[in-house]
Amino acid sequence: MNARPRSLRRRLTLTLIGGAAVLAVLFYMVIRLYAQQIAQQSQDRILEASMTSLLDAAVVRDGQIELDVPYAAFAMLDTPADDRVFYAIYQDQTLLSGYVGLEGATAQTRQTPGFSTQAFAGAQVRVASVTQTLPANPRPVSLTISVAQTRDSLAGTLLRISINAAVFGAAFFLLAAGMALWTSASTLRPLRQIAESVARRGPSDLRPVTRTVPTELLPLVSSLNALMTRLNLSLTQSETFIAEAAHRVRTPLATVRSHAEVTLMRVDKDENRQALRAMIRAIDESSRAAGQLLDHAMVTFRRDQLEKQDIDLVAICSDIVDRLTPVADMMDLDLRLVDQGPVPVKADPILIQNAVRNLVDNALKYSTPDKVVRIAVARDPDPMITVTDQGVGFPGDQIDMLSQRFQRGNNVKDTVGSGLGLTIAQDVAEAHGGHLELKNLKGGGACAVLHLSY
Repeated sequence: MNARPRSLRRRLTLTLIGGAAVLAVLFYMVIRLYAQQIAQQSQDRILEASMTSLLDAAVVRDGQIELDVPYAAFAMLDTPADDRVFYAIYQDQTLLSGYVGLEGATAQTRQTPGFSTQAFAGAQVRVASVTQTLPANPRPVSLTISVAQTRDSLAGTLLRISINAAVFGAAFFLLAAGMALWTSASTLRPLRQIAESVARRGPSDLRPVTRTVPTELLPLVSSLNALMTRLNLSLTQSETFIAEAAHRVRTPLATVRSHAEVTLMRVDKDENRQALRAMIRAIDESSRAAGQLLDHAMVTFRRDQLEKQDIDLVAICSDIVDRLTPVADMMDLDLRLVDQGPVPVKADPILIQNAVRNLVDNALKYSTPDKVVRIAVARDPDPMITVTDQGVGFPGDQIDMLSQRFQRGNNVKDTVGSGLGLTIAQDVAEAHGGHLELKNLKGGGACAVLHLSY
């Protein structure tokens, strides 16, 4: 069972977005923690200022502390949330004024205040406490002041800061996610461009990839070029072998056919003559197959390296008609060329000649005697060469597959053929940006149209 393919772009995008999400959460947590510390420090400084105001108002008379609580000591603790304020003043552990049970975090024996958060009067309060020793007669006295404030205003401030931090964090995440999508797309764009460049090539285009790519893709491109080089070498060797083999087979076949014809003229027995005729037919079929294999190898080789020239399709077809007219006369067929003047195109003349010759050869081969094989050349709507005959036509259920290699109609099995003629014509048409169209004529016969492009 094949593993499900994974998307490199999706993986990269998810990794970047995941990192952006982690950074957004860290951003939110850091901002909230820092804001909490700043807000707490602000409240602590106000509590410390309130205690300082109370300390400044304390005096000792006859060993007893007297303290007139100033209004400003508690006015500075006013907040928009109307936080409640509590205080307690102790002399040597004896409550002089304030709320019972309100104590600082630790018993302080120095002027540095101590801060703590605790539950008091049904609410969470921030408590600041300081202990100071005041000189007195007959002995010094200890003064402890604790000031507390609820945290409603602080909680509201932290909530607003948290909401703003969350909004900024979400905006950062969305921006980072967008940048992640753009980064993954731009990072993988060279790979996609290489894939599209290779995909647009024809099946036989094995040229190396010369596109400039990032250094990270150089190993991939180098491996791809090495593979193409090996495939091109293998294909060239195969084409060369086919061409050489076809060339070497045709010559001895011609010699064997000559000897078979001479022997047929000397043999009198019918069974021997039938055997020789079958031999000649097999030799003709083999010779034709070798020739078309050679043509196919040549077409395959030249289609990727077209030697285009300015040619006239009418002139090429006229030359083919002149060459094949003797063959048509021997078969009691009338080979005609129909044209309306020159049809100039830019094409490979050798390939065009090869394609038209194969189409005309097929028409001659499958026509019945005393019929007409017509070659028509037209320029509108595109350059086209139409070859028609008055033979048996194409099998209707096989017409779409007859241009494939070695495919022949089931109605011409008794006629010598290799099944490569239409394949060669189609390859030539596609190499010139066109196509081969096959159809049957209403009155009987086959029609092959070689469409080209200007």
